[in-house]
Amino acid sequence: MMYAYMTLGDGTEIVHSHLIEEDGIQKVIVHFERPNPDGFDDARCELPAYRWTEKKGFTDEEMAMFTKLLESNAHLIYRYAANGGVKIA
Repeated sequence: MMYAYMTLGDGTEIVHSHLIEEDGIQKVIVHFERPNPDGFDDARCELPAYRWTEKKGFTDEEMAMFTKLLESNAHLIYRYAANGGVKIA
């Protein structure tokens, strides 16, 4: 299951998975997606390792910004992943 997290000013959507237990480690998959004229740019990162498993269409500068965003938001993403996503009234 993927849950919406935020939308950036350029239209990049950020979503995350539920908590995934693997080898005794709780991980979360975070996916970035932005429409482009040919389809979508996309990138995927596994937390807590900050390992990028996919990257298509985003620049190195954008990827560095995404890494910084994840570093400062990982604690929230984990909380929301454990609770079924962001609850908005």
